Amino acid sequence: MIQRQEAIIEVNNLTKQFGEFTAVDDISFKVKSGEIFAFLGPNGAGKTTTIRMLTTLSRPTKGKIVLNGFDPVHEQDHARRSFGIVFQEPSLDDELTACENMLFHGILYNMPKNLRNERIEMLLKLVELWDRRNDQVKKYSGGMKRRLEIARGLLHLPKILFLDEPSLGLDPQTRNLLWEHIRDLNKREGITVFLTTHIMEEAERVADTVAVIDYGQIVDQGSPRELEEHTDTNSLEEAFLAMTGKTIREEKAESHIQMVSAYMRRKK
Repeated sequence: MIQRQEAIIEVNNLTKQFGEFTAVDDISFKVKSGEIFAFLGPNGAGKTTTIRMLTTLSRPTKGKIVLNGFDPVHEQDHARRSFGIVFQEPSLDDELTACENMLFHGILYNMPKNLRNERIEMLLKLVELWDRRNDQVKKYSGGMKRRLEIARGLLHLPKILFLDEPSLGLDPQTRNLLWEHIRDLNKREGITVFLTTHIMEEAERVADTVAVIDYGQIVDQGSPRELEEHTDTNSLEEAFLAMTGKTIREEKAESHIQMVSAYMRRKK
């Protein structure tokens, strides 16, 4: 069992504004090294905006981030080497094989050839894709692509793996296999996992700590059991609804997206 040490992610008073709209509003939290941390929230709550700031893709308006000892704003290269990431949208090259996708990732991170080849074989075997390593990715199912993205994100020996809705669009059997692989990697390599998901059962099953974000602010955080106790409920889903309400958020989320898109267009 990997012993969890000091916080590997520290977020203090983090804020992100798009013009007059505040997407993330003065949030603070810590993620311990080696834990699985789930970030939950309704549509448009600020989950993806937070991940973009943590992974150097967006600059905070205010606040401080420390990622594996580095500041993602001023030490981007060091911070980027500390993590792997799997986005909501596929980012593989469908015309290349699994091995070629992995190879280019290793070259991008200047990995020594022997280590790179060793890691490619180990990770593709771990996610059960070694026998299909020479197939073009366009021949893969959605679940196979997701597993390949996770393997690629882990190739350069990162300390942290960010997963933004990793099981989106996958069937229950594939989701179950995906989380088996992630738990195995968490235990095998002691990697810290930071995930967002809409599937409460997933978070309840795999997460050590859960933070609930709503309207850009963290409502509560703790283990799934602690959140149930705080809300006097019997499941994480019930606790989540007790904290965020039962109102459907699609319209608010769509409005949020439109605001951000309009702001980015004005900045160009």
